[in-house]
Amino acid sequence: MIVARRMTAFATPLRLDRESRIFMSSTLSVIILAAGKGTRMKSRLPKVLQPLAGRPLLAHVIAGAAALKPAQIVTVIGHGADDVRAAFADVAAKNPALSFALQMPQHGTGHATAVGLENVTDSSVVLIVTGDAPLVKTETLAKLVALVNDKTFALLTCNVADPTGYGRIVRNAAGDVVKIVEHKDALQAGDHATLAIHEMNTAIMAAPTAWLRGALKRLTPNNAQGELLLTDVIAMATVDGLRIATEQPTSETEIAGVNDKVQLAALECAFQHEQAVSLMQNGVTLADPHRIDVRGTLSCGSDVSIDVNCVFEGAVTLGDNVSIGANCVIKNATIAANAVIHPMCHIDGATVGEGALIGPFARLRPGSALAAEVHIGNFVEVKNSTLGKGSKANHLAYLGDAALGERVNIGAGTITANYDGANKHKTTIEDDVHIGSNCVLVAPLTIAAGGTVGGGSTLTKSTEPGALTVARTKAVSIANWKRPKKVAKP
Repeated sequence: MIVARRMTAFATPLRLDRESRIFMSSTLSVIILAAGKGTRMKSRLPKVLQPLAGRPLLAHVIAGAAALKPAQIVTVIGHGADDVRAAFADVAAKNPALSFALQMPQHGTGHATAVGLENVTDSSVVLIVTGDAPLVKTETLAKLVALVNDKTFALLTCNVADPTGYGRIVRNAAGDVVKIVEHKDALQAGDHATLAIHEMNTAIMAAPTAWLRGALKRLTPNNAQGELLLTDVIAMATVDGLRIATEQPTSETEIAGVNDKVQLAALECAFQHEQAVSLMQNGVTLADPHRIDVRGTLSCGSDVSIDVNCVFEGAVTLGDNVSIGANCVIKNATIAANAVIHPMCHIDGATVGEGALIGPFARLRPGSALAAEVHIGNFVEVKNSTLGKGSKANHLAYLGDAALGERVNIGAGTITANYDGANKHKTTIEDDVHIGSNCVLVAPLTIAAGGTVGGGSTLTKSTEPGALTVARTKAVSIANWKRPKKVAKP
């Protein structure tokens, strides 16, 4: 069951109180198990590359691990290994702690962990997480790691209403964990007592590294799967005299994995709902918290309002009193205080100044920088252009590779012809210029300050300050002209 929870800490610094015993150390290593094919996804894309909130599942897991500041993060890959490496090439380049280990062929989770551990240098603790459980909180992982020492093994477990398919946590009369029994094995053995247990294994654990190295070498494939199972090290730990400590997540959602598109959609809904709850708790007004998608980071000032069906991608900042209309897509943008974004706008890689009015049906493309009180109206596209304070393009215009001064007015149907078929050229429109409707400004050129361009003009040369410039062909009228008549078909 997927339930709402508080916002994940993956995108924010780790914050815990002193009682939580934060463990962040150069002696910590992390192994991420991400070699599975994900057959039930019915997709050519590896399971760990399936998108959640606009990022691969594995990206969320890597970010959560990286927040612990480990010495190493080893991601064990298998199916689609080349695709996974390629998808995270930039991440690996920026994070020297991240590396990949290839598990091929694949002989179970125990084998995968052993493959990952080959790339781990000596450390006191190793944390093992799965690549398809993206919502585990950094705080939860930190608490789990903090339980480990050379005599203690830590296991993340969860009490669930329906544990079908999961390994069960078996405890003795004293309440100590003694082993994990996989669902298939319990079913095959007719072990109804074990099947009745509701405490399940999340496959997330932390252990003393030196001990785990030795334990993995002792694994055998004596189970229903015929594989080397990581869960078998729990029974080994009890035999070897290690204490099995456990930690619980805040909810089932936190440890939910993804095996098919139905589960992926459910997790997406849960993730988006928690983003919505967090926004509202911080004072943002949402017309409908069930109809907002945050696919990155969204930072909001006070008294921000967001209408339905809006999508925020990358890093977006909304200033105080910003209003976002319905059905807008905003990506990697900064929108200053008191700006109004009317419905149906697409903003990508742009900055919008204080008190600006945008839309409806406007598009701001990368490199667009709008100053305060700029008006961009319906069916206006701006690309790689700057507009000074109070400038306006209210209808049906294209401004590409242009620099507009202050108080410029662009008439309907006007475009800057910035492309000659090979290169882009710049149009400069200085302060207080008025451009009439249906004009074509063929770059490179400059419309000097205070100038006016008559409607319907096509300009290829720069103008003088304060001048009226008109460039039209002479109108010709032919008296008594007759339209051609349609010839009747025989």
